[in-house]
Amino acid sequence: MTTRLFGERVQRKEDPRLLTGQGRFLDDLGPDALAVAFVRSPHAHARILDIDVSAALDVEGLVAVYTWEDLPGLVAEPLPLLIPHPALTHGRTAYPLAREVVRHVGEPVVMVVAEDRYLAEDACALIRVDYELLKPVVGVEEAVHSAALVHEDVPGNVGARLVQEVPSSSGQSAREVIESAPHTLAFRLDIERSASSPLEGRGVHARWDGTDLRVHSSTQTSTSVRMAIAAKLGLPLPHVEVIAPDVGGGFGVKIVHPWPEEILVPWAAMLLDRELKWTEDRREHFISSAHERGQVQFVRVGFDDDGHVLGLEVTILHDHGAYTPYGVIVPIITSTQLLGPYKIGSYRVEFSSIYTNTVQVTPYRGAGRPQGVFCMERTMDKIAAHLGKDRTEVRAANFIQPSEFPYDQGMIFQDGRPLVYDSGDYPAMLAKLKELIGWDSFVPRKGLGIGIGCYVEGTGVGPYEGGHVQITSDGRVHVSTGLTSQGQGHETVFAQIAATELGVPIERISVVTGDTRRFGYAVGTFASRAAVVSGNAIALACRKVREKALRIAAEALEADPADLEISDGLVHVAGAPGASIPLSTVAVLSNPLRYSFDAETARAGQFAGGASFDRPPVAEGEEPGLEGRDYYSPLRSTFAAGMHAAIVETDPDTAEIRILRYAVVHDCGRLINPMIVEGQIHGGVAQGVGGALYERMAYDSHGQLLNASFMDFLMPYATEIPRIETDHLETPSPLNPLGIKGAGEAGVIPVAAVIAGAVEDAEGLPIDRMPISPSELFHLRSGG
Repeated sequence: MTTRLFGERVQRKEDPRLLTGQGRFLDDLGPDALAVAFVRSPHAHARILDIDVSAALDVEGLVAVYTWEDLPGLVAEPLPLLIPHPALTHGRTAYPLAREVVRHVGEPVVMVVAEDRYLAEDACALIRVDYELLKPVVGVEEAVHSAALVHEDVPGNVGARLVQEVPSSSGQSAREVIESAPHTLAFRLDIERSASSPLEGRGVHARWDGTDLRVHSSTQTSTSVRMAIAAKLGLPLPHVEVIAPDVGGGFGVKIVHPWPEEILVPWAAMLLDRELKWTEDRREHFISSAHERGQVQFVRVGFDDDGHVLGLEVTILHDHGAYTPYGVIVPIITSTQLLGPYKIGSYRVEFSSIYTNTVQVTPYRGAGRPQGVFCMERTMDKIAAHLGKDRTEVRAANFIQPSEFPYDQGMIFQDGRPLVYDSGDYPAMLAKLKELIGWDSFVPRKGLGIGIGCYVEGTGVGPYEGGHVQITSDGRVHVSTGLTSQGQGHETVFAQIAATELGVPIERISVVTGDTRRFGYAVGTFASRAAVVSGNAIALACRKVREKALRIAAEALEADPADLEISDGLVHVAGAPGASIPLSTVAVLSNPLRYSFDAETARAGQFAGGASFDRPPVAEGEEPGLEGRDYYSPLRSTFAAGMHAAIVETDPDTAEIRILRYAVVHDCGRLINPMIVEGQIHGGVAQGVGGALYERMAYDSHGQLLNASFMDFLMPYATEIPRIETDHLETPSPLNPLGIKGAGEAGVIPVAAVIAGAVEDAEGLPIDRMPISPSELFHLRSGG
């Protein structure tokens, strides 16, 4: 049995429970709870003239009906703007229930509570809402030119505009450098909308006992939901508990908080003094949660004969939908992560974040990076084509070199801190990828092409996470962190960290995440940050516990703590395994007792002997028990990196695109569990394939989402996902004790760029818009 598990391919601890149907998801809770349903707007833009609920009052089993006018105090106010930014001059958020105007199809207007969901839906169908239709604004280009406004007080529908510029070493602006460059190119790129589409939608369950409010939510940030509920409902924070049960996927959409339902369901539970539950159906998820990805990009680049990028200017129109609850994080990430692993001579980026009468846009796995990588990698491919050079040669010519780390890109990242890359070896990574895919031996032909994409991913953003570790008298280790889990394998990797730090078999370690009863302070799961921030916090907490355990064991063994080791749950003198004490006994000795409950705890009783009379039973500055708590707050983000390549085949008749091979080389610093990292990469690539070839939110000119079901919204099946060949590079981060970087979003980030490059190589046609369908490729072939 080994306890040195960091870096090992340990099977996931959570899988047996989940695979045998023992998971406990939101909709498994509250079988006797009252059910909530919503009347949602059928119009993209309209004024509410009247709401008539009279017909619904005859529904047997109806409990309550609420409109905005019924909401009290802070509950009636707009939802929080979570991340203000100076550039977000016209930030707007929704009301929990629409007040006067609806701004997208699916906005909640009326809340209904009934004995069950069927009756609640019946009542919703009988409620009549009279609307005055207003002109909808759909698409960013229409929005910036239209006289119609999504919000009457937002001129030009522009919520935010931000410019960042890094001049050349001689102080020239990007525009000046481009004008004087030996070669220049200008072009436009388009990325369509998509959505997270987790297997489980959102959901909220609330119970009020007259003093304390307990809320379960399918969320990525239980501690933040707790704070939002306490603030909105006027409750003391200690009287609110929020728990994330098993969560069937998040991918970003569940990081938004509070959703209207996370305020309304607890509020109504308190008002009615009844247990309430709402579970999102699939159509609701399409029309009333959040989308991402939609951007238009205008690019100008200047470069020399060797392909060095001398100047780059990018102007981005970002569609943020009807509201901006998550600020402008997505376009900030696009504009900064666009630079990838490259040294750009001078860079200017400007984005405008635009209101439209569509579902709001918040981060979705990759969070702005797929758009930025699409821009940079398409630019590299166009430079190579213009110069007649190999695409990898042009990329290599622009790489930051290993000796140049830490490398300051001269910009401000999404966390408000400098964009400084901590470590990496991009030339080595490219060499690995070329060998893995067989780049140099590939022979292109009509209908067969190869593509490549490189990226750098900011991971492990702050401000902090914490960890608590307790060893109990049975020798078991209990780890908790406020950060939530949605299938990433946190239970396993956090247990691996604890096993390695404490020398305890992984079978004796349990991990709890996302429960504010166990850990009250946290930020949340997003931005590939769990392992970096919570993992390091847990490691630091383990080190506190280990130090205390060695000190207590040293007294019992009459040894120097420096001579002690821990392995397989035993503290022993180095080189003398016979002189040992179980950690379970150390845990008992850490808690001096007046009362004993069994033979083991009797060893810590006040008459057990061996105590020093020169100090109190619990020494000054100490606490009883063998446990520790610590926090990790990063100086700045770590920057993982990766490179993908694919070989595709296009059908000469049907224009269908088939991925024949897909290869990934990834660097997330030290690997905790290579198998879990590979699983994350595979899942990300699958989502990336969806975004490159299938998934798009199709709105008509009236703001109606035409494909709001899995019958019409195309997602790749397993048959569309190729076998993914993976290799790793480890350049440890110098910024944290474990030397790790994040990996959760890596797989999805460059896929659209890779597939575009491969299809372009196969067809000899410019691919400047993604996703690309067979019909679009067919029209491109015919000059359309």
